[in-house]
Amino acid sequence: MENLNNDLMENKSILNKLLIMVMSIACGLTVANLYYIQPLLADISKTFNVSEISVGSAAMLTQIGYAVGMVLILPLGDIKERRNLITTILLFSVISLASMFFSSNIYILTISSFAVGFTSIIPQLIIPLAAQLSNQKDRGRIIGTVMSGLLIGILVSRTFSGILGAYWGWRVVYIIAAIMMIFLMIALRKLLPVSKPSSNVKYIELLKSMFQLIKSEPVLREASINGAMMFAAFSAFWTSLTFLLQSPHYNMGSQAAGLFGLVGVSGALAAPLVGRIADKKGPRFIIGICIPIITISYLLFLLLGFKIFGLILGVMLLDLGVQSGNVSNQTRVHSLNEKMRNRINTVYMVSFFLGGAFGSFMGSFTYVHFGWYGVCIFGISTQIITFIIHKITK
Repeated sequence: MENLNNDLMENKSILNKLLIMVMSIACGLTVANLYYIQPLLADISKTFNVSEISVGSAAMLTQIGYAVGMVLILPLGDIKERRNLITTILLFSVISLASMFFSSNIYILTISSFAVGFTSIIPQLIIPLAAQLSNQKDRGRIIGTVMSGLLIGILVSRTFSGILGAYWGWRVVYIIAAIMMIFLMIALRKLLPVSKPSSNVKYIELLKSMFQLIKSEPVLREASINGAMMFAAFSAFWTSLTFLLQSPHYNMGSQAAGLFGLVGVSGALAAPLVGRIADKKGPRFIIGICIPIITISYLLFLLLGFKIFGLILGVMLLDLGVQSGNVSNQTRVHSLNEKMRNRINTVYMVSFFLGGAFGSFMGSFTYVHFGWYGVCIFGISTQIITFIIHKITK
């Protein structure tokens, strides 16, 4: 026990000096794989001569793959050494990204999209590790700092893929992403500390215990539903934005859709500050502020969505609200049970990304059938649900 405590103190020293930066970069690079496709949807639909709904399904399956990967892989973080687990998953990520590059039809691309999502769960292994190595009084700040790397990766990924897609085609994005995963795999193998498993239960028991967590933890249930609805609003906007910008209202391409990602970086940069406020005021207080911020963003999209300044202001508020809500929810759930942290994170993040998958599908579906106003009504509806859940679960 003394050796274990010494190891933990040593790891905390590494965390304070170096590992937070490494974890942030790793989260940003790996989560970016999920979002490269969004500014490229219109270009991919032209390549394979398919409808917006068909290619929107590929974006949806990326996030469903992410959710499935979290269900099947994340619980292993409680019973397996995480450095080996992370580097092994990165190897399969390289293969799935290469498969996107070589896709010859929409069916192979759709399957590859699912595989990209399935192998992009690295941040959800890293964030519980950061929580485990942090002191309780600093946990919100540290989670917020690591999350800022993840959030910047989400937002800058669209700019990266949008610009590359506009000049060199969408396939180039995925071969470059595969190369980055190779370098990241080597770096993490050298820099991540060895982490000892927190449990020795069998894998099947791990999966079963997550259902018990859902029953026994009301905070986890609330955070999971609210997080899902927030991310549904987020994904619906970003999935439909590329179609709006390429419509006669704007006549812009994938490059413009990608550049909008830079507008939302303000929300990612605010994550460490949000974490500090959550440490002082409580994360539930922050969530109560985030819901109206997201609602206002969609009201701006509804009223001013066909004016560029309306989109820009709405994007800033949307990303600030969703990212702040996610940091606050994660701070809440990571404080529930240290021995079951990976399983708790699995329940929350699966719900979160299932909400995102639903939002991606509804973004393309409502745009095709009801236009931009349909997307906005859907986004506002998600926040009405979030508000109701927030109020009835005091």
